[in-house]
Amino acid sequence: MAALSSNLLLFAFFMYLAATISFAVSVTGKKWRNKEGVEGNRWGTFGYILTILGFLFSMGYFITRWIAGGHAPVSNMFEYLTFLGISMSLAFVIIYKIYKSNLLGLFTLPVVMLLIAYASVFPSEIQPLIPALQSYWLKIHVTTTALGQGILAIGFAAGLIYLIRVVDQKKKNKQTLALELVMYSLLSTLGFILVASIFSATNYQVQFSYVNERGQEAQIIYEMPAIAGPHEGEMMSEDRFGPLFAAPSWMQGVEAPRKLNTFIWSLIAGLILYGITRLILRKRISAAIQPFLMGASPQKIDEVSYRAIAIGFPVFTLGGLIFAMIWAQIAWTRFWGWDPKEVWALITFLFYAAYLHLRLSKGWQGEKSAWLCVIGFVLIMFNLLFINLVVAGLHSYA
Repeated sequence: MAALSSNLLLFAFFMYLAATISFAVSVTGKKWRNKEGVEGNRWGTFGYILTILGFLFSMGYFITRWIAGGHAPVSNMFEYLTFLGISMSLAFVIIYKIYKSNLLGLFTLPVVMLLIAYASVFPSEIQPLIPALQSYWLKIHVTTTALGQGILAIGFAAGLIYLIRVVDQKKKNKQTLALELVMYSLLSTLGFILVASIFSATNYQVQFSYVNERGQEAQIIYEMPAIAGPHEGEMMSEDRFGPLFAAPSWMQGVEAPRKLNTFIWSLIAGLILYGITRLILRKRISAAIQPFLMGASPQKIDEVSYRAIAIGFPVFTLGGLIFAMIWAQIAWTRFWGWDPKEVWALITFLFYAAYLHLRLSKGWQGEKSAWLCVIGFVLIMFNLLFINLVVAGLHSYA
């Protein structure tokens, strides 16, 4: 059953890839773009059908993995990131049916694939739940949170489309710089996947001994060359590179030094990919994309981003705060403890609440609204990756 689950996820990934290609043809192909712009056309319809097939395959993965493991497959980074990608694809399937924007598919599905591919660098073996996770609130809290984040991610995709469409790319200013930073972040994710895959294929490993956060002698294995080693750690593999410096002593999450090292590698890989892309395009990435977006209606894109936030925000609030507090009260006899992930979930909630307030009360539409959509997704990913992987806390088991 576990093998079937993995195969279904692989099929889903290739369906999403094929759908992305179809949406790309519908947007960039002159034959279709000149006639119908970025609205629905036959290539867009084909991409939508492929997306539905991808979602069905991914749900097949989710169900079969649940059966194989005996619990909802959202208990570690591999499973959560994968389910977040599935949630985002579901949100797109629903929203595309309403707005039929091929551009939204072109920007959404690559993010879905990045999430699934990024998940693959984490251990994917089905493991029994630790005692803290052995509760029916696991599937209630975590799946609802991921579903809300997946819907909010559609707001990010639409906001990014809007910004690339309307920002004046002929000038160098804060807006164009911020857009390039977003592009670099996406390329960093892709770069990390490539680097992790390369070192994994070569079976690269380097071992350290160090004193963990409990004051005990421990060992840690890196799957990438050590740029950042453990605090006061000793490398046991003399023929390996590094480390160039040690992780800070306060960084005491589960294997936090190794995760910090992979984070640094993702930044380096992103710089390399971004540099290569700029050399090929000979212009800013967002400037190269903009001509293909000129047929899009800014008002329609703005509406899509707002609708996605308006739907995703209450779902995220329900899963990320309310259900989380109930589970915390049951598991730890307190509904709130200022754990880093709890704090960041609250920050995310307050940010999107402020977005809706500014949108509805202050008339923040268009470019201001789009920037908030992008920043909101950055907050989500920062919580999911940096806070979850590097900062110590009660959620470090993930």
